[in-house]
Amino acid sequence: MALKIRLARAGSKKRPYYHIVVAAATSPRDGKYIDVLGAFNPLLKKDDPNRVKLDAAKAGEWLKKGAQPTDRVLRFLDASGLKKREPRNNPQKALPGKKRQEREKAAAAAAAAAAPAETPAS
Repeated sequence: MALKIRLARAGSKKRPYYHIVVAAATSPRDGKYIDVLGAFNPLLKKDDPNRVKLDAAKAGEWLKKGAQPTDRVLRFLDASGLKKREPRNNPQKALPGKKRQEREKAAAAAAAAAAPAETPAS
């Protein structure tokens, strides 16, 4: 059975609060879980010490047993020094989409076609 260390949502509508849990990879997000490792409150400021509460000893034990953390939980584990998170790099993310590239190419072609017709011959 594949295990995941992930977030399970709690809290009311528009007031999120998450429990950091160990669950089977096939169980639903807010469904059955095996163990609770901590909590995450995204409404608190980023420098607030109560934003992420994590039992490092329990998390370390589950990592040794083979539980795989999700990307968000991996950030918390990296901050606590339990597991290294490699930073991601997607240089394609900053590029404009296909439609915008086509529009820019068409605008450049129209500007190039219109520019020689307007210049007087000397």
